[in-house]
Amino acid sequence: MAKCFSFVATWDRWFRFSFSRAGLKSTTTDLGDGTVMHCWVPKTCKPNKPNLLLLHGLGANAMWQWYVLISRFIARFNVYVPDLLFFGDSYTTRPDRTEQFQAQCVAGVLEAQGVRKTNVVGASYGGFVAYSLAAQFPEMVEKLVIYGAGVCMEEKDMEDGMFQVKSMDEAVTILLPQTPEKMREMLKVVFHKPVTKMPTCFMQDFIDVMCTEYHQERTGLVNALLKDRKTSNLPKITQPTLIIWGEYDKLFPLELGHRLKRHLDDNVRLVVIKDCGHAMNVEKLKEMYKHIKSFLVDPLLSPKKANQTKGQKVDRASAMNL
Repeated sequence: MAKCFSFVATWDRWFRFSFSRAGLKSTTTDLGDGTVMHCWVPKTCKPNKPNLLLLHGLGANAMWQWYVLISRFIARFNVYVPDLLFFGDSYTTRPDRTEQFQAQCVAGVLEAQGVRKTNVVGASYGGFVAYSLAAQFPEMVEKLVIYGAGVCMEEKDMEDGMFQVKSMDEAVTILLPQTPEKMREMLKVVFHKPVTKMPTCFMQDFIDVMCTEYHQERTGLVNALLKDRKTSNLPKITQPTLIIWGEYDKLFPLELGHRLKRHLDDNVRLVVIKDCGHAMNVEKLKEMYKHIKSFLVDPLLSPKKANQTKGQKVDRASAMNL
């Protein structure tokens, strides 16, 4: 018998209504060569407000990642929230699966919207894209916030046992779950204190609505992250950057946050959120938002100055590997 009701589809419609009510409108941009990007943009762009680009991670579409924070961000910024390729209504027929290509597509959307400069917040996979955007289009990115994004990981880290998984194939089955059992594994990885009692019917509903479409293409996105990756090949960005990491992140261990800070040196501030895993936007939402707000809004809080004061204390107290 066909399923007649979906909680997940209903929530998705509610999130769409919430974004519209908050002052955003749904747009699509045809970038050519079979590439179309969907993006939530301001219904009315206010020149007195700075711009803010929000880039989501793997899992569902952009609305599910940002709906809790969207009203707070809109109060201070002209907010742009794209669905990355193969999420929501964004797709391409081109074979490129790299974060560099994702960043180029995001830049195309911003240019189409007349956005010349913006602050950027990237979550997990979105952090990879955000970093690439800052590297490829430095004049477009003003300040950068990335959280839980292992952009400094290397291909050899998998062989060296840094991650809980032993291969990319195993990583894909957890990051892109296709069964309730794999979703339970995923929750154990992304949460420090995972939810243990989630109905199987809800997990299956989420998989059916959010995880089955473009599964092969999303697998390509995950595989492209690690292939031939070396920190020595990672370009150094020049924008003021805030890195936020969960103390007990099991997906991208904390050492990767320290590695990125060393890579960027004085231009970055690293904040470690205590008693938190990878999903800090759920486990420690208020604390995460506090750091983002102070970094983006306070003009006096440069990374170098912050590292000379509070930031240095945070780093010393949390300098550990998982």
